[in-house]
Amino acid sequence: MEFWAEIVGQPEAVRTLQRASEPSGAPAHAWLITGPPGSGRSNLAFRFAAALIARREEERDAVYAQVAARTHPDISVLSTERVIIPIEDVRRLIPAAYYAPAEGRYRVLVVEDADRMNEHASNVLLKALEEPPERTIWILCAPSEADLLPTIRSRARSLRLVTPGVADIARLLSERDGIEAAAAERAARLAQNHIGMARRLATDADAMARRDRTIEVALGVETLGDAMRAGSVLVKLAEADAAALTEQLDAKEREEALRSLGIAPGAAIPPKMRGQIKQLEEDQKRRATRSLRDSIDRILTDLLSLYRDVLVRELTDDPGLVNREHAGRISELADGWGSRRALAAVSAVEAARERLVRGVAPGLVLEAMFATIATGERERDDVERERDDVGR
Repeated sequence: MEFWAEIVGQPEAVRTLQRASEPSGAPAHAWLITGPPGSGRSNLAFRFAAALIARREEERDAVYAQVAARTHPDISVLSTERVIIPIEDVRRLIPAAYYAPAEGRYRVLVVEDADRMNEHASNVLLKALEEPPERTIWILCAPSEADLLPTIRSRARSLRLVTPGVADIARLLSERDGIEAAAAERAARLAQNHIGMARRLATDADAMARRDRTIEVALGVETLGDAMRAGSVLVKLAEADAAALTEQLDAKEREEALRSLGIAPGAAIPPKMRGQIKQLEEDQKRRATRSLRDSIDRILTDLLSLYRDVLVRELTDDPGLVNREHAGRISELADGWGSRRALAAVSAVEAARERLVRGVAPGLVLEAMFATIATGERERDDVERERDDVGR
């Protein structure tokens, strides 16, 4: 089981894939791995791919290193930085399904975020799934089965993942990354069981500081003026977070691209090669846009945890708070707001997320959300004063 040790909180899924990948096993030709964000869908998919490709058990770790780096000849991966996976990308992937394995037992094709395929792209993939080559295996990853066409779901064996527990994630951070136990627990809790985010919070002091700042800003919103300032501050935090994630990756990709084209550092790019570099730059711009959107969404996730803490604190005397470092202030809000006000704050965050999906500017979304939260408290006070007047 050591090969699967980094797969957290998914014992049933691991047992299933371990049996399927054994030399004596007969794996299905297509798999659909579903689970909530942070449950480890992609990590499990690549572990499974390596186990399928390796000819002997002792080879699995070495094969996995190549699979994770996307350098093994028997792995093909479709992922995207875009909101939608273009049909052209699916068409480019499919021919690889018909090549015989070069070194391993199977050729494996992994589609990350398969839910991002539109209907046309999904139908192109469906044709490949309907007539699978004997030694080719597809692995699709998505948040839920409902995110894919029924015809695709019917041709793949489904494997549902669960949300890993805080203790499981904290143990992984301690054992794999050497994180001190208390820091690992805090990161896992604040990440709300998202494995990748927990690791980032535990290993990146700037990321943890930005997360702390998000909660501090939200706790300071009491007036409309506060709401406007909070929206502006959090947009800047999201931009800094997105830049931290993309800048180093962009520089590394450009360096590797220039090296592969035989262009020395600092040398002019020949006219014939400028198109390739321009395409890379356009892809990086799309990734930056998505990264900013993801950063805003992470902020909303953190805010949702805060207002849910307020609601839970109002409803129970012994709540398991996500943001327990702010337990005192959370109790003050719970006592002042009541359950209706806290629920309205939760609804305001959900409404903000829906507006982002519709393409509303992040700054306007956050300002409107905080304005609703700030005025909601005043509206509640007005209602109570009216009731007092009626009583008198």
